[in-house]
Amino acid sequence: MLGTSTVAEVGSSLGDPARVNMMIALLDGRAHTARELATAAGVLPQTASSHLAKLANAKMVTVDRQGRHRHHGLATSKVAELLEQMHLAGAALAASRPRISGPKDPAMRELRSCYDHLAGRIAVELSEQLVRNDASGAREPPLTVEGDSRLRAIGINLGAIANGRRPLFRACIDWSERRPHIAGVLGAAILCRFRELGWVRAMPTCRGLILTATGERGLNDVFGITVVWTIFRPEF
Repeated sequence: MLGTSTVAEVGSSLGDPARVNMMIALLDGRAHTARELATAAGVLPQTASSHLAKLANAKMVTVDRQGRHRHHGLATSKVAELLEQMHLAGAALAASRPRISGPKDPAMRELRSCYDHLAGRIAVELSEQLVRNDASGAREPPLTVEGDSRLRAIGINLGAIANGRRPLFRACIDWSERRPHIAGVLGAAILCRFRELGWVRAMPTCRGLILTATGERGLNDVFGITVVWTIFRPEF
């Protein structure tokens, strides 16, 4: 359990809107320069560097130095989980206001990355196709027989991806859908495999994911999922 001082430190680290915006930008799982994060936060590069130094000192971001450039990323998947849960908590506190929870962009609500796994409506539907209804609180993947077969059909074998350092399965409540999607090692493996198959591509300016025409067919053929929101989908 987190101690009082630890909670206070986390609160202090995320107590500035600019720092929060930079952390949200890092939820796409990619490394970003201070200038890129300054743009995301709407602050000057010098100000962004100061904020990033505080986040690095709090062990919430990592810094990879390559020559004259410094690339920043979220320190661990736990930090990503914390950010998503804070979004949910914030939405719950503002529940009395007539507003839409989660990202307003329809494409982001349809499919996006949450650090190293899929999020959005498609991710939630994927979870419902693969996981038993009694999955709440499970640490091992409570896959249905059909769910395991569908994963094997795209080249994912649970025995091959288990590493023992991180839970193989974690149910993560989706920020916009308010229903669980798959996180943990399995969630990361699914996103990685979708990229390898050419089913999804990252958007250049946000953590939304482009679903390609190949991906749309694959989701329908393998998982029975139909796309609702369509954007530019380059053919592979």
